[in-house]
Amino acid sequence: MTYGRTPVIFTLFVAGTMLVSSIPSHGEETLPLENGASTSSFSNNALEPRDTPADKSNSDRGNDREEEAADLPTSLVDLRDAVQTFPNSLQDHLELADTLYRVGDVDQAIDEYRIALKLKPESARAHMQLGVALMTKQDWRTAMVELKEAIRLDPDLTQAHYNLGTVYYTTGNLKGAIQAYQRALELQNHFPDARYRLALVLKLSHRDQESAQSMEEAARGGVAQAQYFIGNAYGTGQGVEKNTALAVYWWTKALALGHQPAATSLSQLRRQALSSTQPEAKRQEALEAFRNYRDKLWDNFPDLSRDGEAETLGTTLLKQNRSDQTVSVLLQESYALSEAAQIELARLYEMGWEPHLAPFDKRILTSFEITANDGFVPAKKILASIYAKGIGTIPDLPKAKAQLKGLPKQEITSILSDLPSQP
Repeated sequence: MTYGRTPVIFTLFVAGTMLVSSIPSHGEETLPLENGASTSSFSNNALEPRDTPADKSNSDRGNDREEEAADLPTSLVDLRDAVQTFPNSLQDHLELADTLYRVGDVDQAIDEYRIALKLKPESARAHMQLGVALMTKQDWRTAMVELKEAIRLDPDLTQAHYNLGTVYYTTGNLKGAIQAYQRALELQNHFPDARYRLALVLKLSHRDQESAQSMEEAARGGVAQAQYFIGNAYGTGQGVEKNTALAVYWWTKALALGHQPAATSLSQLRRQALSSTQPEAKRQEALEAFRNYRDKLWDNFPDLSRDGEAETLGTTLLKQNRSDQTVSVLLQESYALSEAAQIELARLYEMGWEPHLAPFDKRILTSFEITANDGFVPAKKILASIYAKGIGTIPDLPKAKAQLKGLPKQEITSILSDLPSQP
């Protein structure tokens, strides 16, 4: 499945071996498909279902992880003291094993899990965590044994079913992987990573419609890769009815989570909309996609009414002094080729919006630079003025003039007449 030049590839054949190609989960690991023929690593946190608090920003969660990592060496010392003092404590051995795993000492973690199992062979958690550690070593067969034992001891252990699905997927047992992921979802319905993995396996099993449905559910759950892939599915109409506006919607969501391939897809679509060398039908299709996306943004604000087609959501929010959402919406509209939004952003960039926004906001300048690079003339004109006047940057008249290349000569002359002369 492809959209433009952006691949939507779930499998890759290398020297006769089928792998998942560069498709990490919401966490950090990637999934090979056959006989361990991958150098994938597994994050302990990524292999367990996670509910991220809605009120925590990405930076807050990053800070939490950094603080936790900084505490790990101290925790190791304390836990080693604990297992020496209480050598028969199952909990202390498990906590030491978990901490060793997190710092990357997988071999010692495996040893500690096995010590824990000698103390309590019926510990489902110990079997599961040992299975996860063995997955990191790509010992798939032994990992499968441990995960199956964990499930035998505790059939409702969600993480064990999910990790078993990973092992089945890795060893090419797609039917087993589907069943394992589905069982994990039966036990924990809100498990976006499991839905994402299930979508990948369903795609490999040529069950395109089911795959697209599961992928969209994972996308709604905040999995950036799922948002990117369902965007591509809507862009090509594979497994779903083609809807390029929804492709833009999901790519934008993925980009907000830092997924750079989504940025490439959006850039390609903007260039399709703006290039004079594109067939007119293709240009209009892309322009309509961005226009429909901008219209769709209003759905998130049912309390607002639109005052004419020229009114954008961002400008409406600005008039109502909705400082919490105005700039982010204007930026979304800017990237979706709204000239009205860019005009407002240009004013906010130069003047600021006390006390909500300081002048010369880098996010705004970046939106002009990216859309100008894709060929959006309003952004080119705004950048020419910013560079020539040195608004938030060092004055650079040649750089300003470079933005105007390709415009009609009369228009260039008119714009340059309003710019300061080069000293």
